Amino acid sequence: MIEPDWTSDDGSVQLYRGDCLDILPHLGGVDAVVTDPPYGIGYGGSQSVGGTPGRKKAYWRTWKTGWDEARASKEAIRLLEEVSTELIVWGGNYYADMLAPSGGWLVWDKAQRGLTFGEGELAWTNAIKSLRIFSLNRCFVSIDGKEHPTQKPVALMEWCLTFIKGETVLDPFMGSATTGVACVRTGRKFIGVEIDKGYFEIAKQRIKKAIAEKAELLVYA
Repeated sequence: MIEPDWTSDDGSVQLYRGDCLDILPHLGGVDAVVTDPPYGIGYGGSQSVGGTPGRKKAYWRTWKTGWDEARASKEAIRLLEEVSTELIVWGGNYYADMLAPSGGWLVWDKAQRGLTFGEGELAWTNAIKSLRIFSLNRCFVSIDGKEHPTQKPVALMEWCLTFIKGETVLDPFMGSATTGVACVRTGRKFIGVEIDKGYFEIAKQRIKKAIAEKAELLVYA
């Protein structure tokens, strides 16, 4: 067995830093995979995002060039299918040649029209019989605190988890750990894998914050 690089105090969250191709074969089975792998469309590049200079808590950041140059490999997709029976893969339309036909797609309607970016995103799933749509303005990503170019809103990932029966959720392309935050909030166990050191640290801090906020809510409940 391979040891996690960080574990929450109660053991419900385990984070690994490294390539999922190296780590997944050592994890054994999990209940579900909910993930958002790179799409291979060259998204990101160099662009500034964040608040207005001079404002308190404003931030500026340049996204790492090259992180989305290629899709996840066929081997990585195969491993996902081996470790879990429940799968939700965002950007599944970019993996249609690797994934089985499915009628149970999830749709994120971004509730904005006529702009340069896509008006929605698609998630492939093997566990849902009918297509389902979740409408939420994309600005909620910024409200959550945007840390990653393709970061999803926490509310969207919480919605995804309503279609999952299992207790332990794996995200092998963790990024900034929105799936992990959603798992903490909904009382599920989470295993995250991230190859990039910077995003791994961001993910860890977001998870810690979510755990602390949940503990505070329980105190005042």
